[in-house]
Amino acid sequence: QVQFVESGGGLVQPGGSLRLSCAVSGSIFSMYNMGWYRQAPGKQRELVAIITVGAITNYADSVKGRFTISRDNGKNTVYLQMNNLKPEDTAVYYCNVLQEPTMRGRPFGSWGQGTQVTVSS
Repeated sequence: QVQFVESGGGLVQPGGSLRLSCAVSGSIFSMYNMGWYRQAPGKQRELVAIITVGAITNYADSVKGRFTISRDNGKNTVYLQMNNLKPEDTAVYYCNVLQEPTMRGRPFGSWGQGTQVTVSS
């Protein structure tokens, strides 16, 4: 079973930056389409960024131009660089394998513990 360990969250002021990491277990990481999700208090989990096997990326409109997803297949890790953070970005962030390589892709594996991002002055 694929497992995920997210890290890199924290408290940051509006306009600040964070880089999240997600270590993925398994030997076929390079064959996974990956996504970063987030869940804010009282809201449903939403997909905010994807990166395909071929390193094609796509983003939710709310983060486009501010977030960048990337992957390192040698380290079995997917990253999310978040710039110009806003209070509405406050959420727990998770990664997962995508069943489909689109912004409507369904998550495949069980969820990790996530990493908390809080944007506040």
